[in-house]
Amino acid sequence: MQLNLTKLGHSCVRVEAGGVTLVLDPGAFSDPDAMEGADAILVTHEHFDHVVPDRLRAALDAKPDLEVWTNPAVAAQFADLGGRVHAVAHGDVLDIGGVPVHVYGAKHASIHRDIPLVDNVGFLVGGEVFHPGDALTVPEEPVATLLTPAAAPWLKVAEAVDYVREVAPRRALLIHDAVLSDAGREVHTRLLTGLTENPDRTVALPVNGQALKLG
Repeated sequence: MQLNLTKLGHSCVRVEAGGVTLVLDPGAFSDPDAMEGADAILVTHEHFDHVVPDRLRAALDAKPDLEVWTNPAVAAQFADLGGRVHAVAHGDVLDIGGVPVHVYGAKHASIHRDIPLVDNVGFLVGGEVFHPGDALTVPEEPVATLLTPAAAPWLKVAEAVDYVREVAPRRALLIHDAVLSDAGREVHTRLLTGLTENPDRTVALPVNGQALKLG
């Protein structure tokens, strides 16, 4: 399946496939108009940098046929919207406007033992691109394009390197980078590229707003 992917700030991406537009994790560090034109919203977990409930409600109010797929904890916050917000879990296989989406993972990576883990699901879209949210989930099927967290309170560079090596995608695109300065982005990109890129794999930090053809 031919996909176009556009990074829209931090951990948010827009995926266009077969005339359907999906937006994943439109949080507080995403472009303000990230959800504009979306046919479906996918949310990995409840943290503010991945979803802003008031913004999501506004988008749902503005477009009556817009629907959301997310984990049970986030879905419960929108119980009043009935069937428009769908709870999903590890192993679910979705068909969103003809685009297959497989769900993997259950919990957020550990930040610290004093902070309880929250629900976190990852989405493999179109059999091509996997968004893990805030976790290092390894899907049970090949991944062509891995959206790789570049920096987070729960992540070491060494862990990100090992994650890319374990998933072994053809392409690793760095996301979750708003917590870095410009210099930090350069350092993390250089390290992740140097330690994971090979003749069978490209690694890059996408330019916000620039569409990439995948598949």
